[in-house]
Amino acid sequence: MQSKALASLILSAVLVVGGRAHVAVAQLAPPKPPAVPLEPVPAIVDAFRTHAVVAVTAGHGETRGYAFMQWLIHDPRLIAAINDIVIEEGSARYQEIADRFVRGDNVSIDALRPVWRDTTQPGLGFDRQWEEFFTTLRGVNASRPPARKIRVLLGDPPIEWERVKTAADHRAWIEQRDTYPADLIQREVLAKGRKALLTYGQMHFQRKNIVANYESEGPAETIVSRLESKWGAKVFTIFTADVSSIQPGAGSWPTPSIAIVRGTVLGAADFTAYYPSEAMGRFPIHDGKPDFSAPIPRDQWRTLRAEDQFDAVLYTGKGPSPTVDLDPARCADKAGMQEHLRRAEVTGLPVDRLKQLCGL
Repeated sequence: MQSKALASLILSAVLVVGGRAHVAVAQLAPPKPPAVPLEPVPAIVDAFRTHAVVAVTAGHGETRGYAFMQWLIHDPRLIAAINDIVIEEGSARYQEIADRFVRGDNVSIDALRPVWRDTTQPGLGFDRQWEEFFTTLRGVNASRPPARKIRVLLGDPPIEWERVKTAADHRAWIEQRDTYPADLIQREVLAKGRKALLTYGQMHFQRKNIVANYESEGPAETIVSRLESKWGAKVFTIFTADVSSIQPGAGSWPTPSIAIVRGTVLGAADFTAYYPSEAMGRFPIHDGKPDFSAPIPRDQWRTLRAEDQFDAVLYTGKGPSPTVDLDPARCADKAGMQEHLRRAEVTGLPVDRLKQLCGL
């Protein structure tokens, strides 16, 4: 009897009430089924049938990400499903230049480069990857009627670096890195009945911000939480992850693959399985600002199932993706190099990689 109960996952407890024995039986939850790998483009196109915005990391300094982006924009099925692509590595200050380039106007690559070089993140930018992206999209648009040309929306706030002299000047722009693109999408995509592929670092896709102990108000807002709570958008979010350690057998999936996580082993896992946060810590929001002086004690950390944080995973292979190499040709631009060093000094960001590349 006992072995039969165990085999059928029945938990039995004997209770004595008024001298009579009662058996309380509770059915244990059945194990979650494994997630199933899907071909990425049909999966994304299917998501656009019910969502105005589909968010996926494509780029962000990783070679696999940029390769995946090129793969997407070369596929006519994806292009037919969207109107816009919203990118993180593009300063909104240069939206007009980007618009003119992708629709086929006479704009040089040299004139286009400030789009990704002059964002709020003071880096060199990855010229080859973004030149390929914009050139490919320009070619795609060449055969499309004006009303169906794909537009690239530049999601990074329009920082004016010539006016940034202090860390506080820079912080004023950094604080807009989620609110600005969310409101841009509302204005240029949702309000116009269009559909957009959103390509950002995936922590901008959180529905609940792990750093704020899964709050998502005020400074803890992300692009997706603001789109869904403030603007009522339906966003389909795709996290990039090596899920082979979470679901046995996933390491043999085709690359790339997308898998829906809700109701599966991948969805039932805690979000920290995808994004460990022990070293990072968690912090409360006080008076509309994060209080970094008072970390939330570890025993008060909340949990969150992955399926309540995002909708699908993109599997691009085992282990982390190799990062993109900086272009050594940039070292010859002495004025540009000095300005980059100035921006890094103002913001406090490291420049070791740059100094090693250029022998500084």
